[in-house]
Amino acid sequence: MSAIPSSMHALVLESHCAPLQLRELPLPRPDKGQVLVRIKASGVNPLDIKIRLGQAAHTRTRLPAVLGIDLAGVVEAVGPDVTGFQPGDEVYGMTGGVGALQGSLAGFAAVDARLLAHKPTRLSMREAAALPLAFITAWEGLVDRANIRPGQKVLVQGGAGGVGHIVVQLARALGAEVFATASSDQREFIESLGATFIDYRATPVEDYVSRHTAGEGFDIVYDTVGGATLDASFSAVRNYVGHVVSCLGWGEHKLSPLSFRGATYSGVFTLLPMLTGKGRSHHGHILREAAKLADAGLLKPSLDPRRFTLDTVQEAHASLEKRTATGKLVIDIAS
Repeated sequence: MSAIPSSMHALVLESHCAPLQLRELPLPRPDKGQVLVRIKASGVNPLDIKIRLGQAAHTRTRLPAVLGIDLAGVVEAVGPDVTGFQPGDEVYGMTGGVGALQGSLAGFAAVDARLLAHKPTRLSMREAAALPLAFITAWEGLVDRANIRPGQKVLVQGGAGGVGHIVVQLARALGAEVFATASSDQREFIESLGATFIDYRATPVEDYVSRHTAGEGFDIVYDTVGGATLDASFSAVRNYVGHVVSCLGWGEHKLSPLSFRGATYSGVFTLLPMLTGKGRSHHGHILREAAKLADAGLLKPSLDPRRFTLDTVQEAHASLEKRTATGKLVIDIAS
């Protein structure tokens, strides 16, 4: 391993709606229970854009802040009471960019070891950095909330999206029969994941419920879109035993369609362990499960082929805002 410097480059958000500024910051030191990670790649999420624009009060991000929620990198040093990691280990995790936690748009980060897992050997640093937020969101919905079981019929709303395509892969890996809504130009991608494609623009809810479930409804509906799509999900779930999960259930919705089916609903908010300090070890567990699936060839994130660095992060953010990305955007970090 190369020598550890005394400072590092980082992108800092000093005020909302302002460009990120490249700054030289003191190198963080790992405290009790922390790991110092030399960051190799940082995943870009839509939430990063909302934080930058001041539209994500729920993240409690304190300015000035280093953004970037997902990372992959190499352990450089460990603090007191850390077990399971040692210098040289390749790791990944959803570790910062919210609250008072430093994000991954930097050369290094001192992060809570409970939030980390060893990187899947089958994935590159870039691929690993694309996984944490999306996979944890998928797992918390399908496993922790909906208690998915083999043979169930699962509908993924927005199956081609950053979270959606991971939900599809996880549901299939856990033995479910998976259906996914998307636009017509995304059909090939949906089918390549092993899901049955549903054109949400051309097919009313009652039609695809009738066609694919004989009118019974889906056992689990995972909504990754929110708004009217979540309302539609309430009408697509199975009577009595059905469960709707949403990672974007932040609006006002009428629960009558869900209530008339005797079905249930759960929300997913993956930031809670980082914001509260509670439940962080569960995130590490989830990422260890992700690594098993990835190394078994059952999980792989879709990446946009373009390469970005700390100098071109604004271009990556602009691409996400304009919806021109063709997969998860990842920033290469030269530390």
